[in-house]
Amino acid sequence: MALHVPKAPGFAQMLKEGARHYSGLEEAVIRNINACKEFAQSVRSAYGPNGMNKMVINHLEKQFVTSDAATIIRELDVEHPAAKLMILASQMQDSEVGDGTNFVIILAGALLEASEELIRLGVTPTEIAEGYEKALEKCLEILPNLVCYEIKDYRNTSEVVKGIRPSIQAKQYGNEDFLANLVAQACVSILPEKTTFNVDNVRVCKVLGSGLHNSQVVQGMVFKRQVEGEITKVQNAKIAIYSCAVDVMQTETKGTVLIKTADELMKFSRGEENLLEIQIKAIADTGAKVIVAGAKFGDMALHYIHKYGLMAVRLNSKFDLRRLSKTVGATVLPRLTAPTAQELGYCDVVCVEELGDTPIVIFRLEGKESRISTVVVRGATDNYMDDIERAIDDGVNTFKSLSRDGRCIAGAGAAEAELAHQLTQYADTLPGLEQYAVRRFATALESFPKALADNSGHRSTAVLEKILEAHQNGQKNVGVDIDSENTICDALEKNILDLYACKYWGLKYAVGAAATILRVDQIIMAKRAGGPKPRQAAGSDDES
Repeated sequence: MALHVPKAPGFAQMLKEGARHYSGLEEAVIRNINACKEFAQSVRSAYGPNGMNKMVINHLEKQFVTSDAATIIRELDVEHPAAKLMILASQMQDSEVGDGTNFVIILAGALLEASEELIRLGVTPTEIAEGYEKALEKCLEILPNLVCYEIKDYRNTSEVVKGIRPSIQAKQYGNEDFLANLVAQACVSILPEKTTFNVDNVRVCKVLGSGLHNSQVVQGMVFKRQVEGEITKVQNAKIAIYSCAVDVMQTETKGTVLIKTADELMKFSRGEENLLEIQIKAIADTGAKVIVAGAKFGDMALHYIHKYGLMAVRLNSKFDLRRLSKTVGATVLPRLTAPTAQELGYCDVVCVEELGDTPIVIFRLEGKESRISTVVVRGATDNYMDDIERAIDDGVNTFKSLSRDGRCIAGAGAAEAELAHQLTQYADTLPGLEQYAVRRFATALESFPKALADNSGHRSTAVLEKILEAHQNGQKNVGVDIDSENTICDALEKNILDLYACKYWGLKYAVGAAATILRVDQIIMAKRAGGPKPRQAAGSDDES
């Protein structure tokens, strides 16, 4: 008989075998802080225009080379529960503003690093968290006074470029002017009069070959496909869109046909052909010149489509069908019936062009009011074009935030240095232990100008001294000059602007995550269930 081994008394006794339990300052709090510190350290070197790239290979063995924090954390399967909290805060920032994900992780990591010293000195984690929240309130009070520029007319491309340029510069240093112009052009052209701007209406189509400077904006949609028939260009086209196959229709109910003579067999197959011809003739009679289908075109159907001079395009993605119907103003029909005048869409030009050796079908709208615009990106490698796409995505999200709130504050670490300077003065007025936490908060904010200087190869301590000295003399827009060694510059003069909304939410989420992690004093991990991993809930099945 197997010997019964008693479990150790205490909390572990109540849990199943294999469960892990950590408690107390040293085991839980410091362990969590160290994990988050390590994680923030790895992302910190990717901060700013001169940030280093990370090569990430995800669980599907897809390779990413990028300095975009949002992509890095999305593709890494981080397991540590405390680091996951930081990642959640960063993802919230991504969905709220679309930029500044790196800011959240670095700030949360710096706050936790600063809190470790205070915990060692004997300050309790709760007092530190309360001090951080007090400092956050003060920061959000100071922030509106740091607004140095406001973009009021966001239909004016040159104004918009000023706001978009810095967010693209952080991802694609050197190409920011060209890309900012592309993004501004794409966004302004589809900005609706009354409703809000929708990020999904700016599409990106990546075509391998040539160089980045041959990229262009197309009003309408671009697909990397060939057309099905032989007609490759139609002007002033009315468009019929179907989600079904354009082929001989299958009957709804199953039936048996008894054919006794060869004559009957001929009549039967001819009847099918005639029916298909009648359907396609009915579509052609409505004035439609282009048929777009979500499934295959049959050979017989293509014959009749060609006979009546129609153009045939097949799109495999139902999302592309929806976007195209929105672009051209058509209704997606589920059955092969003749569309009414209201169900037809309109497009100025539908044509096939070749970029490099890639055939593309363009639905171009030449009027002023286009609903969707596409940025056609050219580049030498897929990895490079993916990175350009991420930069464009950040630029489009920045435009969305600008159209809601056009206020900007000085970039280049100037806003963070000014907040740190004012928080240090505020800490002197506080009586309790919270003043230590507020001072540490100021030190954590100073890590941004230091990271910018470090990543640009400058001496961060020398640069930070100069910046803080300038801020003490009242020059609140002074930040790091990444172009020349160990010098500072006026961020407003150099047009380095950060969105007010980006900093506002970034501070909120970072402090929220840091305070939550500090207030954890026990980690209880149940034993993992056996068997295969549960399937992740799909975020979206549209990966294009």
